[in-house]
Amino acid sequence: MELKVKILKWSAGAPVAMMNEETANKLGVQIKDRVSIKTLSGRPKEIFTIVDIVKGLVKKNEIAISSELKKIISLRLGQKVDVNLALSPNSMIFIKKKLMKEQLSQKEINEIIKDVVNNSLSESEISVFISAMYEQGMSLKETIYLIKAILKYGNQLKLRNKLVADKHSIGGIPGNRTTPIVVSICAAAGITMPKSSSRAITSSAGTADVIETVASVDFSIKELKKIIRKTGACLVWGGEIGLVPADSRIIRIEKLLKIDPEAMLLSSIMAKKLAMDADYIIIDIPYGKTAKVDKQNAIKLKRKFEILGKVFKKNVEVFLMEAKEPMGTGVGPALELIDVIQVLDQKQRGPRDLEKKSLFLSGKLLEMTGKAKKGKGILLAEKILFSGRAYEKFKQIIKAQNKDPKVKDIEKLFKSIKPAKFKHDIFAKRSGRIIEIHNSKINSLARAAGCPVDKFSGLQIFVSLEDDVKKGDKLMTIYSESKIRLKNAVNSYYATRPIKIK
Repeated sequence: MELKVKILKWSAGAPVAMMNEETANKLGVQIKDRVSIKTLSGRPKEIFTIVDIVKGLVKKNEIAISSELKKIISLRLGQKVDVNLALSPNSMIFIKKKLMKEQLSQKEINEIIKDVVNNSLSESEISVFISAMYEQGMSLKETIYLIKAILKYGNQLKLRNKLVADKHSIGGIPGNRTTPIVVSICAAAGITMPKSSSRAITSSAGTADVIETVASVDFSIKELKKIIRKTGACLVWGGEIGLVPADSRIIRIEKLLKIDPEAMLLSSIMAKKLAMDADYIIIDIPYGKTAKVDKQNAIKLKRKFEILGKVFKKNVEVFLMEAKEPMGTGVGPALELIDVIQVLDQKQRGPRDLEKKSLFLSGKLLEMTGKAKKGKGILLAEKILFSGRAYEKFKQIIKAQNKDPKVKDIEKLFKSIKPAKFKHDIFAKRSGRIIEIHNSKINSLARAAGCPVDKFSGLQIFVSLEDDVKKGDKLMTIYSESKIRLKNAVNSYYATRPIKIK
């Protein structure tokens, strides 16, 4: 049926459409059914979407679309499109096959990822796929197929630079915000660092969430190349660029489910690195009792990343580091950014654990790319950081990514960063020694306070493992944009006790 596009100032968080009840009856469409929307141009584009049925808001000859749908296939107000009831996609057969512990072929995984990208699969159907990966696992061969499929149905950044490098952490450790520091040091050394970062899945912040506090992370490929030509680096989110759109959509649903299947973790990281044209890749795997993975699983992941590096002909080095507690002092986008700035700006005293790890990873990348001799990478990284060159590079990147014309002075922008207005201090109820600062409980606590959506919410932690404290010493401050969220977070602290004193 031919209908006119109606564009509402409406964001649903996902591509959805609305249809008049009478029109829906003619098409045989019911609420939450899937429809196909196809343009009528010489080179037609097609997208699938879930539809809602309404009275009055949409005329009989119209289909109203969300802003997400408009963006995907560039629909215009009044444009005529062909709308039909869509059948259940074949990829559901393959998802059910995975649920039954069967191996999937490259063709079958391609079909699933294609349907994820063109919106043929609903969020609930993608949830089944994620659950199948989580419960049944995927072989290394299937993981390779998944990486290839994610790359196939997305854009790729072709830079043609000789030294293109990237760094990624599997996450899970609060405050582990080494990426902006590593990117700044290595870009200042002349390495091209196009960093496409994730938003938080199960943690309190991802690098994209942190950078978004002071700059945009959403750019087109053309805009991205301009930033990289100007600064030699970027710190962006891959979702807007369309580099790995399947990954972005799957991650959004993983966040709702609060699960991160190993195969998707491997595929997500490798696909992003390959899409950004990186030849030299460092993977940071923090492990521990309260981290995302224990040592045994960290070793398995390391081997798999190394194999994937060989399969895709990339120079990949993986580093395992025990993480018994959060890094830095801040947890949450703005508070972690403050830690990053304090490390980069040598006039300030930033957290030494964050500085030390960032220098180690930067040094290894400088050695891998030939910028430093073996064993001399950390010395060069220190020279770049302590001279202020890394801080100047970071400011240059933030300025290039800042779309607010009113922002002229980047240092003034940095100084304006303040935590959320509502706060609650947590004090030690007894004297003793800090024997545990539980990583996953700290992440959950920060999320209860509003992270990562509320950029200025989060935690300031004033103690470290093995510290001696006295009764009444301040352990932590919880910040939130909402009194209700703050109250919930405080209750969560006392219910879970993420900091233990003995």
